[in-house]
Amino acid sequence: MTLSVQFITMLSMTAGGFYLGIALDTFRRLAVFWKQRVLLVYCMEIGFWLAQTLLLYYVLFRANSGELRFYVFLALLLGFSMYKALAANFYKTLLEHVIRAIAAVFRFIERLVIIFIIKPIKFILQMFLAIIIFIAKLLWEILRYSVIIVFTPAVWLYRRIFQIFPETIQKKLHKVAGIYSTIKNKCKKWLNDRKAKRR
Repeated sequence: MTLSVQFITMLSMTAGGFYLGIALDTFRRLAVFWKQRVLLVYCMEIGFWLAQTLLLYYVLFRANSGELRFYVFLALLLGFSMYKALAANFYKTLLEHVIRAIAAVFRFIERLVIIFIIKPIKFILQMFLAIIIFIAKLLWEILRYSVIIVFTPAVWLYRRIFQIFPETIQKKLHKVAGIYSTIKNKCKKWLNDRKAKRR
């Protein structure tokens, strides 16, 4: 391994250690969103460290074809220490501002979606339902008055014709109506008894 390759390797691993500090602080800050789920915590921890290992080894592979030397770990530690000493506080403050900005943008987009999509759809559905109910009530009233208009003259005509018949025929018609009512009541009673037995 030439001196230039060693220098590039040291520089790359130092930058990798610095990046690892940034990634670790970011991961720890975002971990509050899934810390209540134990299984997810383990999965995220394993995934994070596996991803960082693969990424750093890829950088090392690009620098010196993937040769692991003791100074590689020293360079990583140096970069991580530099981040902690020089940039950790600044980055954490910046990260908080970025998170707040993203949260504000997300809330703004959420409000836009509610105002321009959800509320109009809700209003349209309410209007559509109100129109359907209005039409149903209107049709019911039309049907009710139509029945009244049609059957009122028929009932009046029936009463007039009934009064024309002799008393003997009127009595017979009353008996027939009584028999019909009795049969109707018995049928209703039988159906109710059948329903009660099924229960």
